[in-house]
Amino acid sequence: MEDVLDLYEEPPDEKNPVVCLDEKPYQLTDDIREPLSVLPGESGKEDYTYKRNGTCNLFVMLSPQLGWRHVKVTDRRTSGDCAEILRELVDVHFPDADKIRIVCDNLNTHKGASLYETFPAEEAHGIYKRLEFHYTPRHASWLNMAEIEIRVLGKQCIDRRIGSQDKLNGEISKWESERNHHGVHINWQFTTKKARVKFEKHYDKLIN
Repeated sequence: MEDVLDLYEEPPDEKNPVVCLDEKPYQLTDDIREPLSVLPGESGKEDYTYKRNGTCNLFVMLSPQLGWRHVKVTDRRTSGDCAEILRELVDVHFPDADKIRIVCDNLNTHKGASLYETFPAEEAHGIYKRLEFHYTPRHASWLNMAEIEIRVLGKQCIDRRIGSQDKLNGEISKWESERNHHGVHINWQFTTKKARVKFEKHYDKLIN
């Protein structure tokens, strides 16, 4: 836990950015009947029935110190998909970084092995050397700030019927660009010092 919290307390560092990574499944749904036009002073009206158009996955990347985020929509959440996300972080989003510090949970796809399963060994090794994994403790995925960004994404952008990946990509892209333009940061206040006070009895067990 302290390993992750210490990262959050560091100042912004473009050469060694901290990037929180998490994913969320998303159900694509569409209207069966056209929603009624919204009149001034009235709430929108839509039929309670809808059509399911399959599912997809959202990979959410967040650099809390830099005020940067990116969401990648994929068909699935396989080790190959995760490996592609890691490659993009290295080659596309932070090509000049010396080391990208990844905060994530212990899902089996969040490992260097995913790179070797997906890419030739030499390429996988080159990507892996640029990454440093920091895992949240078991049952403490809430320490990953990407979870907060996912909740914001849900409330501000995708908490409605979206029937296709193309439309979903477009809506998320506009949301992402706006937040990145304003450099929106998360007001994270849980520090290592506060953790030692809140979880004092657990520290005592470790010592004794």
